[in-house]
Amino acid sequence: MLSLIGSGFFLVLIIAAVMIFLHFVPLGLWISALAADVRVSIITLVGMRMRRVPPSKIILPLIKANKAGLDVQVNQLEAHYLAGGNVDKVVDALIAAHRAQIPLPFERSAAIDLAGRDVLEAVQMSVNPKVIETPVVSAVAKNGIELKIKARVTVRANIDRLVGGAGEPTIIARVGEGIVTTVGSSESHNDVLANPDDISKTVLGKGLDAGTAFEILSIDIADVDVGRNIGAELQTDQAEADKRIAQAKAEERRAMAVAKEQEMKAYTQEMEAKVVEAQAEVPHAMADALREGKLGVMDYYNLNNVQADTDMRNAISQSGASDKLAPQTPVTK
Repeated sequence: MLSLIGSGFFLVLIIAAVMIFLHFVPLGLWISALAADVRVSIITLVGMRMRRVPPSKIILPLIKANKAGLDVQVNQLEAHYLAGGNVDKVVDALIAAHRAQIPLPFERSAAIDLAGRDVLEAVQMSVNPKVIETPVVSAVAKNGIELKIKARVTVRANIDRLVGGAGEPTIIARVGEGIVTTVGSSESHNDVLANPDDISKTVLGKGLDAGTAFEILSIDIADVDVGRNIGAELQTDQAEADKRIAQAKAEERRAMAVAKEQEMKAYTQEMEAKVVEAQAEVPHAMADALREGKLGVMDYYNLNNVQADTDMRNAISQSGASDKLAPQTPVTK
């Protein structure tokens, strides 16, 4: 009984040892590499395990590159994996570039991948150009008419400028700026509608792909729509603003006139009050003059006669003026 238990335990130890050995020594990958005529030693595979690099992530792309006729080393792929790159995608990009006869060394492909760009998509875009459709761009001609333009930009990836080059948003912004500049320099919107290809020629001649990761092949105007009359709206807004300014100035002048009138009324009332006050002092002054002998009785009578004569003349003049203003009654016979 004890011998059976001991033999079973020994068998478990053997199985565990074999599993550990197969884990650290991937014999299947080594046999696959030998079958594909890829020379990889067992020590190299064990070293990958020790460096926590999955051997399949390196050996399978290496086999694929070797079958495609590429000269790629194990150390290059392993170093790229340890740097955080996508080994499989880099090898696929190298194979695609090799088939399309595009010069792409492993170092540049790895640098593009580590820069965060899709190197395989870039190679595919070099072979098959991509069409970028811009959003609707609003531009105003010199006659004030707004045009809404949509363009399609055909670009091809520039492998040499993928690292450090600007992306699609820069291309779209530059094309939009070129459209606005071209339309804005046109005398009339009819010129743009008659020859929309002039926009493509002008914008394409500006070299908008400088400093970008793309090469612009063509710029095609997809749609041109007539928008608002911006010039007329601006003139209307300016006229309305001028009207409000004139009304404000007129209101200011009216307020100043009203204030001046109120000031004159107050001044007139003040003067009338002073006259009434002065007239109230006249009898007292005359009485004092009579007492002091400065004014005689005859002088006082003469002064009253003059005042009465003046009042009579004023009454006659007022009655004559009212008779002239009154309507004449026809005399009936």
